[in-house]
Amino acid sequence: MALLQISEPGQSTAPHEHRLAAGIDLGTTNSLVASVRSGVAETLPDNNDGHLLASVVRYSADAEPVVGQAALETATEDPLNTIASVKRLMGRGVDDVKHIGTRLPYEFVPGSSGMPLLHTAGGDVSPVEVSAEILRVLKVRAEETLGGELQGVVITVPAYFDDAQRQATRDAGRLAGLNVLRLLNEPTAAAVAYGLDQGAEGHVAIYDLGGGTFDISILKLNKGVFEVLSTAGDSALGGDDIDRLLANWLMQQAVIAEDAGHVQMRHLLQVSRTAKEALSISDSTDIRVDLQDGSGWTGTLTREQFNELTGTLVEKTLIPCRRALRDAGLRASDIGSVVMVGGSTRVPLVRERVTEFFATEPMQDIDPERVVAVGAAIQADILVGNKPDEEVLLLDVIPLSLGIETMGGLAEKIIPRNTTIPTARAQEFTTFKDGQTAMSLHVVQGERDLVDDCRSLAKFELHDIPPMVAGAARIKVTFQVDADGLLSVTAEEQTQSVKSSIEVKPSYGLSDNEIETMLRDSMEHAGDDRDNRRLREEQVAADRVLESLHAALVADGDRLLDDTERRAIDAAAARLEEKRKGDDYRAIKQAIEAVENASSSYVERRMNASIREAMAGHRVDDFKSS
Repeated sequence: MALLQISEPGQSTAPHEHRLAAGIDLGTTNSLVASVRSGVAETLPDNNDGHLLASVVRYSADAEPVVGQAALETATEDPLNTIASVKRLMGRGVDDVKHIGTRLPYEFVPGSSGMPLLHTAGGDVSPVEVSAEILRVLKVRAEETLGGELQGVVITVPAYFDDAQRQATRDAGRLAGLNVLRLLNEPTAAAVAYGLDQGAEGHVAIYDLGGGTFDISILKLNKGVFEVLSTAGDSALGGDDIDRLLANWLMQQAVIAEDAGHVQMRHLLQVSRTAKEALSISDSTDIRVDLQDGSGWTGTLTREQFNELTGTLVEKTLIPCRRALRDAGLRASDIGSVVMVGGSTRVPLVRERVTEFFATEPMQDIDPERVVAVGAAIQADILVGNKPDEEVLLLDVIPLSLGIETMGGLAEKIIPRNTTIPTARAQEFTTFKDGQTAMSLHVVQGERDLVDDCRSLAKFELHDIPPMVAGAARIKVTFQVDADGLLSVTAEEQTQSVKSSIEVKPSYGLSDNEIETMLRDSMEHAGDDRDNRRLREEQVAADRVLESLHAALVADGDRLLDDTERRAIDAAAARLEEKRKGDDYRAIKQAIEAVENASSSYVERRMNASIREAMAGHRVDDFKSS
């Protein structure tokens, strides 16, 4: 029988056709686009043969936005309309941007969706829209270089980007008119670029220090399979922070006031960045700072001084490295290879400390600023269908546990952190009250036992639950995390197949160090969390006991109890209500047991009465099975 080749409408069915695809590294400081041409993955240049595109966008009232180096050159003169390092604002709320670095030379206004808007001469724009402008330029560059329309792209994101930041990145891609095949973790893309999937085995550390983020991922390689054993990092730590440290030092040296204007701050950051780059290849560099009164300050900064200023920041990157090794169950000596990613890894002190920590010389054969884009291009080439017989299996993980709120404000983890994705997990829940016909579901992310200590991702409701006694309904809640790390949640009542679902687009608002803080707090407060969980569980149990008891007493308490028994039960219930308000879970548990003991005879009489009622008018033979 002949086989038909089926294709999407508008696509050629020719099996030899090369589909155009690209990998995009949407970076904090610079961005790149790469593609596989003639079997080789390489970054694509612009008309001036420049490969790096400065991640800077300038807005004006009467012209289209300017993107790249031309925009960067105007940053000092027009800081409020020139947006740089926008990646650090992706997926964040208005309040959170205040904690990113020390000062940001922008004017922020709240947006209707909770996303911060940047006020510019060209109008109020969101970080997603700014990122889309950068992606549009890279799209045009790729299509002009490759001579056709892109069929799909892979965009890289830091491994530690949370759901909101990933969704914001995907939205930016769509806004730029791109078919986003996948969001790929930057460390994994770097491993692909080095060809570590080609038969390599062992453990690899990907140390990724970019302009605005730091990631460390521990990968296990086995016959072409990439399994991310653990990941850690800081979504607000990078080369920008080095620039700010130097800028603060320059302010002290040049006696510049803390309330210096936006223009002065942009100038200081630019001078700091230039000095940092110079010290990557020289032992010292001369510096000149132009002051607002027309004068200037000159001085010299040595590499030794630079190391003293930035040493604490570099050491800060090793804290997540230790945590990632611990989560993977490995020691530094178990790591066979270390891949350096990101322009900030050119800082000599960074290379020195990483070499000492892992006791191995890092791999730097590929330009650390290009390696991520190259890896993304290789993956895009496969996903778009150019290599049907080749597949790189990438098993990434989620950075923080995902769960749901249960009674008492407890967070029930459904997918633990460092679970390989894509994944789906389900768990059954039930109703709390008799006749309950709806349930509110609250999706949370974090490592603590109480919802108040976790991050709220989304809320939705399940309606039309058949009215039943408390605990009889069976509500199956399913969490699905796709290959991009994006979450969808479904709740279904099992007896009637009533279903409700939500694609989690969480409210923007993750603070800079929230992920790292969540993990650290989960360890530091383990004992407190355990006691709090016990307290909430006993409080929920107390509520159930009191509600059931009060309902029963209303129904038949006067008929089945004498005055002495009723007073004993009421007294025990009153003590339980009092203890339930306290914070001693042991006392609540003892009070519950006291109520159960005081009402045991009453419960037995109720059961006997129910049996007699059920058997009234029947013979014993009527209840025998046929």
